[in-house]
Amino acid sequence: MDKMDIWSKLSAPLPSGVISWRQDGKPVQRDGKFVARFVAYIDANTVRERLDSVVPGEWDLTLELLPTLSGQDENGEQTCSFKARLQILGVIREDVGTGRDYKSAATDAFKRAAVRFGIAHELYGFEQNWVQVDGDGRYAKPLDDPAAVYARRQARAEARERQRGEPVDDGSMHEVQVETTLAGPASGPLALDEPSCPKCGGRMWDNRLSKRNPKAPDYKCRNRSCDGVIWPAKPNQRASANATSGSAEPTLALASDVDTERSDGDHVPF
Repeated sequence: MDKMDIWSKLSAPLPSGVISWRQDGKPVQRDGKFVARFVAYIDANTVRERLDSVVPGEWDLTLELLPTLSGQDENGEQTCSFKARLQILGVIREDVGTGRDYKSAATDAFKRAAVRFGIAHELYGFEQNWVQVDGDGRYAKPLDDPAAVYARRQARAEARERQRGEPVDDGSMHEVQVETTLAGPASGPLALDEPSCPKCGGRMWDNRLSKRNPKAPDYKCRNRSCDGVIWPAKPNQRASANATSGSAEPTLALASDVDTERSDGDHVPF
C-alpha cells in the first residue's frame, strides 16, 4: 500500500460495537429530573487493533510522564498527565492525556495521539448526549442505555430531515447507531429545534444546560469556521419580551457584534 492508502485505512470509520459511553461531569437537575451528559469513547485496545491491522510492526509509542500541576479535577481528586509520542512509518504525532492514575492518563494520551492520525476522529462529531439518571450522586446510573437513547434521537433526526426534503448524512455516526438527546421534559427548544445560525444559517449547538458560565452563549454554530452565536437575553430584554408576547426569545448575535471577553459554551467530544 502507498501512504495515502495507509492514512485512509487508519482513519476509516470504526466498526460497529466498539464505541462505549461514559458519564462526563456531575448530574444536573432539570424539571424535577436528573440528567447527565454522556460522551462516546473507545478502549485503547481498539486503537492498538487498528494500528496492528493496518501497519503491523510499523508503529511505535513513547510515553513521557509530565510534572504534576497544582490543582484538582471537578471531583476534588489530584490528576496526573502523560505526553504520548506516536510514530507511524516515520511520521510523528504527539498529544497529552490526563487521568486520576498513571494508567488512565497514559491511555488517554495514547488515544489522543492516535486521533491525530485520524483513528476514531468521528467521535468528535458526536452531538451532546444527555440521559436521565437515577440521582445526583457521582455514581448515578442511567435509566436507559445511552447508546440506545442516542440512536433513537438520530432516527428521529433523519426522519425530520427527510420530511423537510434535506439530504440525510450517511456517515459513520449513523452506521454505529448513535445520537443526542436530553431525557425528560425540558423548557425551550431541544437539540433538533434550535434556532438557525444568525451568520451562516446552519445548525447550532444547544449549550444552555451544559455551560458553566451563565454569560456564555446559549447556542454556538456547529461549523467550526463560523463564529455565529446566540447570547442569553438580558434581563431588560426578557422583561420587554414577556410584556409584549408573554414569552422570552433568545438574543441573536454574532461573535463580532458582542464583547469578545465572553467565553464560548462547553462542548465535549472523546
